[in-house]
Amino acid sequence: MSKVGIVSYGSYIPRYRIAIEEIAKIWNEDADELISQLQVVSKTVPGLDEDVATMAVESARNAVNRWGGNSNDIGAIYVGSESRPYAVKPTATIVAAALDAEKTLTAADLEFACKAATAGMQMCIGLVKSDMIDYGLAIGSDSSQARPRDPLEYTAGAGSAAFLIGEKNIIAELEGTYSVTTDTPDFWRREGAVYPTHGQRFTGQPAYFQHTIDASKGLMEKLGSEPSDYHHVTFHQPNTKFPLSVARMLGFSNEQVEKSLICKEIGNTYSAASILGLAHILNHSKPGERIFMTSYGSGAGSDAFSFMVTDEIEKIQSYPYSTNYYLNRKEMIDYGTYARYKGVIR
Repeated sequence: MSKVGIVSYGSYIPRYRIAIEEIAKIWNEDADELISQLQVVSKTVPGLDEDVATMAVESARNAVNRWGGNSNDIGAIYVGSESRPYAVKPTATIVAAALDAEKTLTAADLEFACKAATAGMQMCIGLVKSDMIDYGLAIGSDSSQARPRDPLEYTAGAGSAAFLIGEKNIIAELEGTYSVTTDTPDFWRREGAVYPTHGQRFTGQPAYFQHTIDASKGLMEKLGSEPSDYHHVTFHQPNTKFPLSVARMLGFSNEQVEKSLICKEIGNTYSAASILGLAHILNHSKPGERIFMTSYGSGAGSDAFSFMVTDEIEKIQSYPYSTNYYLNRKEMIDYGTYARYKGVIR
């Protein structure tokens, strides 16, 4: 059977950041306690001219430019987000136009909280494997919302990552994927609501941890693998504490998850969270290394993936606009600027 996997990847992270201490100061909260609990020190904030569409375009362009191929060969574009700019108007068509990849492709926006992008990856994998398309582009992009003074305000960030799926010049070959889905009401936003609501007692168990563990164990059982077989692992990152905890529960070490943990600096990027971790891992991976990834989306479900890094990775790792570039390009702002940029005052 033909092989399928990641051909290229791209990321985008806004330059603006707000420190957890700055938010805590406004609400007279204990910043040290919050940082200790969340293990997050700052989060990204989109500028006045940035939204889900612009970030998706940037990460998609980085993926295509890193690849160096013809964007007209892309047969599908899927954008996963829970904060897209239009309720009725796809972001995916905007990305297609920006890439000059219009007309001869299928495109759609996907919504499953923080795992819509990995669902898009699975859709691209299926379309490529069935020979319906040559390449598919799956994007996760979010500018997450949080009610002022809600616990979510301390971590709700912004960012985007894009993955090109195909059969030629694969940099990370897919070994398998496995999904778990239930109707668990841990987080939601009704039509017309500005801010989401979260069922706090569901957030950890039975939501994030149960689904992440079940999907991860399911895939390893399917492949006959175990945590010690992998060099790197990335999970959904609502904070730093959760992925470290679930890694420990599954038998992964801190060293295996370390390369993925960029949420400490940028917060929870929702649909982009687990795949930005994967992009950061790929920046530092070597041929022959195995990577494990499990996303999580509220509502609730998880998608697990296993990849084997190939020799092709070394040909595209030198691309300048990587996660490292965006992580190092930062400008700290105060709460007033944050409130203006995020439209907190209505």
